[in-house]
Amino acid sequence: MNPPIDTNPTTPKRITLSTIRRMARSGEKIAMLTCYDATTARWLARAGIPALLVGDSAAQMIFGYENTTQVSLSQMLMLTAAVRRGAPDCFIMGDMPFMSYQADDAEAIHNAGRFLSDANADIVKLEVGPPFIDLMRKLTRAGIPTCAHIGWRPQRTQQVGVPVVAGRTPASVDQLVELALQLEDAGCAMLLLEQSTAETAQRIIERVHIPLIGCGAGPACHGHVLILQDLLGLTDHHPSFAEPITDGAQWLTTAATQWLNMVRTGQYLKDNHPYHMHPAAETPAP
Repeated sequence: MNPPIDTNPTTPKRITLSTIRRMARSGEKIAMLTCYDATTARWLARAGIPALLVGDSAAQMIFGYENTTQVSLSQMLMLTAAVRRGAPDCFIMGDMPFMSYQADDAEAIHNAGRFLSDANADIVKLEVGPPFIDLMRKLTRAGIPTCAHIGWRPQRTQQVGVPVVAGRTPASVDQLVELALQLEDAGCAMLLLEQSTAETAQRIIERVHIPLIGCGAGPACHGHVLILQDLLGLTDHHPSFAEPITDGAQWLTTAATQWLNMVRTGQYLKDNHPYHMHPAAETPAP
């Protein structure tokens, strides 16, 4: 029996990896934002954002940790599942946190699979370098779609000390292009390139055939992702490639101050409380 024809053109269509690939091939730029809760996911989806990254940046943005290495696998799974419930038709990328895949390949495959089975993500993202090529190949063999995060890898902050711009020299660009080719050969479905020169992204785009999402990586990328709180002006410090487009901090503090004054002055619910007692029932005559 044929499925019914959808006569409502506004009906949301589930965005899948195939959709993302088609957008990349056709030159339609992919707008992605980080997201960590169902309510925000619902409004971003209604705005037309096709792809959401439940990033380990939740460590700082949601849990108040100092860096991304402190968020746990269970926390990331919980947040990813929440975002999926809020945006059931968006393309959801789950971020594998520090030490969920570095120690053991079998454990990594199991943990990555949980993002699909427990949190209903479409793809998992791992921060990787050359030593992870074999793991990425094993994840592909296990049927787990992966996005390889290359360039600057924030989970290495404590090892490196400061954020590093990738692709500053011709040799480093060549190394990143070679890494991208190896990851594509290993079966990675997507690449995410963070904090790099524009030349690096351009060279990778010219050589690989999978979607490349940039995070401060230049205009050539198939799409771009930013931390939502940076975009909305809710962070005290933001990367140079993530200039806020609105002053969310001022809006929020203004609204909070208004609420504070309403409560302190006794105006809240003073004249418009919505609940009232029922009139006393009349006593029937004997």
